[in-house]
Amino acid sequence: MRIRRIAVAVTALTAVAGLTTACQDSRTAATGEGGKPKVTIMVGGLEKVIYLPAMLTQQLGNFAAQGIDVELQSEQSGANAETALVAGQVQGVVGFYDHTIDLQAKDQCIKSVVQLANIPGEAEVVGTKHVDQIKSSADFKGKKLGVTSLGSSTDFLTKALAAKAGVGADQYTPVKVGAGQTFIASLDNGGIDGGMTTDPTIAQLTNTGKAKVLYDLRTEEGTKAALGGLYPASSLYMSCDFVDRNKDAVQKLANAFVATLKWIDQHSPEEIAAKMPPSYSGGDKALYVKSIKDSIGMFNGDGKMAADGAKNVLEVLSSFSKNVQPKKDSIDLSKTYTTEFVDAAAKQG
Repeated sequence: MRIRRIAVAVTALTAVAGLTTACQDSRTAATGEGGKPKVTIMVGGLEKVIYLPAMLTQQLGNFAAQGIDVELQSEQSGANAETALVAGQVQGVVGFYDHTIDLQAKDQCIKSVVQLANIPGEAEVVGTKHVDQIKSSADFKGKKLGVTSLGSSTDFLTKALAAKAGVGADQYTPVKVGAGQTFIASLDNGGIDGGMTTDPTIAQLTNTGKAKVLYDLRTEEGTKAALGGLYPASSLYMSCDFVDRNKDAVQKLANAFVATLKWIDQHSPEEIAAKMPPSYSGGDKALYVKSIKDSIGMFNGDGKMAADGAKNVLEVLSSFSKNVQPKKDSIDLSKTYTTEFVDAAAKQG
């Protein structure tokens, strides 16, 4: 297993579509060491708790046990990871399911093959000095709100919360601040008034008193209250072409991830934290354990999509997205996810 960090320049999807034809081999799994299928997966932030199953699968040896050679790459923005997938630079992404619907509206076929969570696992936080001015999404008007990048799922969710309160995307300023220390620094220096982020950033901000949670999408209750239902989020998604051409490799990936989800179900946050790379705790093991504890309920144990949740994601996106809204009635959700591989994984044990 190899891991490396890369930065992917965001390019227009029209240009990306042209690149896809030049990367024909990206639709077929390469062969790695010992003849094993080789797959490169980009993760929208390896150290984020919402994407914890990717690194944990490696740490537990579940990829190796399935006989598949997986390279994990880290990219803080889900929008950039999506672009890399469409460009054929990687074969899979661990990111938010909503990108599959957004891309279908742009005539690209991407589907979730393992659904890791049925809620976002994120939170809209507000800087402590602004809590009196921002008491709900109706107060987003005129504010500067942090997102990992424009077109990312944090951007989608912020727009959704605003739209629910009748606030248009042009009535507040989305600011690209990434996650972790860059998000915290932007809140410290006044670059943003609040924003959508994940653990361990949430735990760091609330523990230091720098911010408070306004909308908590780390629980089913909070997600349903804010978004009107479940909102399936973290997933392993791949191009439809790759899935159709490489069923054996995709099955091995599904087996590995489902085994990890079962392991998470059976172990404590302390045990999970102990399996992760030491650097992920940022020098504060207790706070890292807390961040896992606060978010761990988001993961499901079988990797299956909640069909009603998928429908709600479409409803939410169509409430604000200029891409999805006009095509809502023609979006085919059956092409955005499959349970074929997780069903087979369940039968294996």
